[in-house]
Amino acid sequence: MKAAFLETLKQPLVIHDYEPPEPAGDEVLLEQDITGICYRDLLTRDGFMPRVRLPIIPGHEISGRIIKVGPGVKDFRVGDRVASLIYTPCGKCEFCLRGDENLCPNKITFGEAVNGGYTKYVIAHENSLVKVPANVKPEDASLSACVTGMVYNALARVGQLQEGQRVLISGAGGGVGVHAVEMAKALGAYVIAETSSQWKIEPLYKAGADLVVSGNNFDREIKEKTGDGVHLALESVGLPTFEKSLRSLRTAGRLVVIGNVDPSPVGLPLGLIILKGNSIHGSISSTRNDMRKVLDMTSQGKLHAVVHEKIRLEDVNGAFEEMKQKKSMGRIMIDLNRN
Repeated sequence: MKAAFLETLKQPLVIHDYEPPEPAGDEVLLEQDITGICYRDLLTRDGFMPRVRLPIIPGHEISGRIIKVGPGVKDFRVGDRVASLIYTPCGKCEFCLRGDENLCPNKITFGEAVNGGYTKYVIAHENSLVKVPANVKPEDASLSACVTGMVYNALARVGQLQEGQRVLISGAGGGVGVHAVEMAKALGAYVIAETSSQWKIEPLYKAGADLVVSGNNFDREIKEKTGDGVHLALESVGLPTFEKSLRSLRTAGRLVVIGNVDPSPVGLPLGLIILKGNSIHGSISSTRNDMRKVLDMTSQGKLHAVVHEKIRLEDVNGAFEEMKQKKSMGRIMIDLNRN
């Protein structure tokens, strides 16, 4: 069996033979068919995640069928189809006990602290797992934590998006953004999609966007088209679009930040926040309840994975560069059954 390893920061991943360990305690061993490539994996490679332990198998978009269980596993059995959070929560802190395990300060993240999903067989803890409905495809299951679950948490729970409200999605053509467009439409919002790539405009309309904006003055276009701006802005990019997204808000609007492709600090015009009563929120990852919600929505046909392409494991470095150059629309996924 093969796995892709990050051995040295800022260097290409290396493909090696890999023998997965046996599950111990509350762990299970999953057999995956497919796994997604997140921009966070690229940032990990480039040294922006200070807690990464090398060498490591990157990737955190994990799902599959359980083929072995540890002696302490209670809620799952061999043969169950499951999807995993992108981390293992401790299950004991105040956040875990109230169902906000995404805020767990003790969580252990796949692909950074422990081996992740860029391999066919993955060890996961039962605290991170949810069962997958029978009619949900492997692609959708793989994206239920990092992508659809994450944007559900950001839009519905943190952003309190209501039916009929206007929402701006920055970086809407990316692997997260296009799924946020789909999610916002499923929640009944009027969706404005921002993209810096002209070739993505028409596909974004097909994905469900009501309005697509582009260019350095997209905040002005939004104000002109809507009259007063958006109720909610989902910031999936960070520095390049942050201030324009903030300026796109109407009075009492909310900005929810989920992405940060450039770790440089952003400018924060305090007058915009004070005078208009705007608020800024951070949103991280998803909970198991978020995953259950989006898997149910997927099972009902309300959501589906937007896949740019499926690649071999050996082509992962090329996929990283494709993402960095904004040549992909939706998620690039690794087909772990391809040789």
